[in-house]
Amino acid sequence: MHHRTVAELMTRDVVRARRDTPFKDIVRLLSENDVTAVPVVDEQDHPLGVVSEADLLRKSADQADPSGRAPVPHLEAWERAKATGSRAEELMSAPAVCARPEWSVVEAARLMEKHHVKRLPVVDEADRLLGIVSRSDLLRIFLRRDDAIRDEITEDVLRRTMGLRPWEVTVEVRDGRVDLGGSVEFSSLVPVIERLCRSVDGVVSVDGHIAYGTDDARRPPTGT
Repeated sequence: MHHRTVAELMTRDVVRARRDTPFKDIVRLLSENDVTAVPVVDEQDHPLGVVSEADLLRKSADQADPSGRAPVPHLEAWERAKATGSRAEELMSAPAVCARPEWSVVEAARLMEKHHVKRLPVVDEADRLLGIVSRSDLLRIFLRRDDAIRDEITEDVLRRTMGLRPWEVTVEVRDGRVDLGGSVEFSSLVPVIERLCRSVDGVVSVDGHIAYGTDDARRPPTGT
């Protein structure tokens, strides 16, 4: 099976900020390039952090409401530092949480979830910036055509990996939802087939109705 990598999904033409990029220039970068965040890099193009719209908006949130209707929110010390910052290195969220180009979608998604971030700078072996991958980039695998998903399951999962004949297991795919039917020799094959199908890029769910001839999962151990 071919799992799409971060390198295949990331944006390569990355808009960057430097440590000393002023607040207004960062706002201009976001607006002119229609992005919501930019990585901040050093002189060797190593990501130091990411500055996002949320980071910039802390400055506005820290200001008193002229109408007097909205109280000034309580900010932690690090939030207060950002709210008073004027350059990228003072405004960014750091350190940068980075991905590698050879990673799978699963690896990148888990790192995003772990660190509660919406995007990951992608770096090479020397930690130089290669691109950036966002949540929306990772979700693009779910735009795969149903026939492409069905072909991959039929050829790669069932025939090459499991060694099954074409008529043993049937595959139907609709809107990324996989419906499996047919029959195999042993019951232990069923969960393996379903697990492999779930790992195919673009699969939303797997509904298995595969029958079996022998329940080998309950076969008594040899010698008893």
